[in-house]
Amino acid sequence: MHPAIETLKTRGFFQQCTDVERLSNLMGEKPVTFYIGCDPTGASLHIGHMVPFFAYRHLRSAGQKGIALIGGGTARIGDPSGKTEMRKILDYTTLDANAASIAAQLDRFIGFDNDTARTANNKDWLADLNYIDFLREIGSHFSVNRMLSFEAYKMRLETGLSFIEFNYQLLQSYDFLELYRRYGCRLQIGGDDQWGNIVAGVELIRRVEGVEAFGMTFPLVTTSDGKKMGKTEKGALFLDPAITSPYDFFQYWRNIQDADIHRFLLMFTFLSVEECDALTAPGRNPNEAKERLAWEVTALIHGKDEADKALSGAKAAFGRGGEGDKSAMPCCELARARFEAGYNIVDLFCDAALASTRSDGRRLVQQGGAFVSMADGALAAVSDPAGLIKTDRLNAEGELVLRAGKKRYCLVIAK
Repeated sequence: MHPAIETLKTRGFFQQCTDVERLSNLMGEKPVTFYIGCDPTGASLHIGHMVPFFAYRHLRSAGQKGIALIGGGTARIGDPSGKTEMRKILDYTTLDANAASIAAQLDRFIGFDNDTARTANNKDWLADLNYIDFLREIGSHFSVNRMLSFEAYKMRLETGLSFIEFNYQLLQSYDFLELYRRYGCRLQIGGDDQWGNIVAGVELIRRVEGVEAFGMTFPLVTTSDGKKMGKTEKGALFLDPAITSPYDFFQYWRNIQDADIHRFLLMFTFLSVEECDALTAPGRNPNEAKERLAWEVTALIHGKDEADKALSGAKAAFGRGGEGDKSAMPCCELARARFEAGYNIVDLFCDAALASTRSDGRRLVQQGGAFVSMADGALAAVSDPAGLIKTDRLNAEGELVLRAGKKRYCLVIAK
């Protein structure tokens, strides 16, 4: 088996392939050009979108050539795969802005050189497509019965599938054909929910061009307790620091379940397999491995400086003996006058964005999940929703630390 495919299998990126033996042989003869598609339905990718792009980097490192396809055209319709209802239709200006933002995020992660790695936008060939010509050239190769046999369409038929969404598989298949014609692309990779669309593209290239193309998918990543990977209390774990701060991004990885450490080290870092094994060897402290994982992923997405700051903030929140830098923690400024008058504990946690509503804040306090630092820095639980936090809790710099539950912190600066 070609080393590129072996790497994907070892690191957890391989689910199924249309013909893995023939693909391996082709990679042994010459570099294979592959692509991954991503529709710009939002201004930022989240970590779930990045699974194929970690595989992208492994394939590129193994000598293959990659294309990141931004779906500026297909996003005008919306992919029904994995969705229980139709996506919201966005205006073209918004889609163009989203596409530019996502391309910039991917460039920072991949580093496009227009040779071994490039980006493309299917808006370039879909936006002005002649519908009659498209039906004659492309639509004639598709069987409605076959399309309805794929899981993505079968699931949506139960809730309602629009005709506009039904066209999505044809357009994605046409993307593959167009990328073959433009760049010699022979392989599409993506999540396993894309299997039907990928196979359709492979078959279209065979029918139209008489050339063998390939499809490969990855497992849909979930945590060990069955939850969708990258989901937090605040929503998805976005790459945009204005949506998910580097500190919160770091803390997500720092707080994963022990059972997920080794798998996530393999998938979301570029540490060697041997180092991943060593970090999770029997007898090793799992917190050390989590901290390394958190730093590595944060450095890849946000840069080493932000990863260092997030690590320092985490040490300040969780460490002992004054270790770390509190300024790297999430923080907020609140009026000192409120503390002088006595700051209601529920209001304090709401104003620090550690509780979304007063009801949530009251519940947090009553259930023993609210902690406020003393002047010496030690955290103490507060259990009375009517309790008041006064200036005697502030340290010499006029600060205190709040903790909600076991994982969420905020540095409060009294001004």
